[in-house]
Amino acid sequence: MKRLILTRHAKSSWDDPLTPDHDRPLNERGKAAAADLGQWLASRGYVPDEVLCSDALRTRKTWSGIAPALPGTPTLELKPALYHAGPDVMLAVLRHAKGDVVMMIGHNPGIAEFATRLVAQPPRNAEFARYPTGATLVADFNIASWEELGFGMGVVDDFIVPREIVA
Repeated sequence: MKRLILTRHAKSSWDDPLTPDHDRPLNERGKAAAADLGQWLASRGYVPDEVLCSDALRTRKTWSGIAPALPGTPTLELKPALYHAGPDVMLAVLRHAKGDVVMMIGHNPGIAEFATRLVAQPPRNAEFARYPTGATLVADFNIASWEELGFGMGVVDDFIVPREIVA
């Protein structure tokens, strides 16, 4: 059995229009949402042992906001290929994962399509198809190795967007 925690980066800042997309930081709402997500994950026992993260600043800062709430220190791998990746690239990256519980942090529009294609049945949440900033899916896969992963194999455990988290 393998578990995936699939998170879109938290809300990023557009304060400086000259900042390259790759280097945009989180805004204050995004920082708070990342911390809330960390608390939510910890409260439910959704703790990754490996994190595959786009190398963009906003995804790295999302992980930095989540991490303090979680027990242990998972292996963090910054993956440039996840920056604005589509579903096929995300699947290829995940197939190389080693952990039993893997968190992947990425970007839309690819992450929304990846989430939709991964699960057999989508969660009953109107926000799932849109996959807004901070959206997080927790899905289980009845596989022994991530190399066996294919689309449509996931069973949804949970799905949340930050504004649904009651602090």
